[in-house]
Amino acid sequence: MSNWKTLSSTPVLDGGKWLSVEDRTVVTPAGQIIEHWHWVTTPNYVNVLAVTPEGRYLVFRQGKYGLDGDSLAPVGGYMEPGEEPLQAARRELLEETGHAADEWISLGQYLVDPSRGVAIGNLYLARGARPVATITADDLEEQHLLFLTRAELEEALRTGQFKVMAWAANIAFALLIEVKN
Repeated sequence: MSNWKTLSSTPVLDGGKWLSVEDRTVVTPAGQIIEHWHWVTTPNYVNVLAVTPEGRYLVFRQGKYGLDGDSLAPVGGYMEPGEEPLQAARRELLEETGHAADEWISLGQYLVDPSRGVAIGNLYLARGARPVATITADDLEEQHLLFLTRAELEEALRTGQFKVMAWAANIAFALLIEVKN
């Protein structure tokens, strides 16, 4: 299969490090030229499902601007420029929960929207999470740290309490790995 090609790109919005939008002209593999193909760029991010040695899973109950109500969420956040995904995952776990983990398993890197850009999500399972520091999160949303059993986590996933697809995927992929071990 051939890839689409960008013929031209004009900046439409520069929102600093959080968001940029381009107006592109693209050509499909079949040769069709499409004008005004909008491309959105946001920072790449990490999501981490951490589990303690006692088998408790760290998740947040939180609200976000675009959510109706609250949602359960794994640890996560944007990567800093030049930061490697695992480095960002370790940083986010420490900042948001005060925990460090002994074992890190990558659950993969996934495009958020391959037709419009957006970002790459890097998902992790962190085993052996234990408190080592004070929480230093500067998140804009209100969030409450919960320690769920596996049964509680599975029920929350099954009943749609993780309202963001990347968060639900992180939990599902991690639970699949946990079954194998």
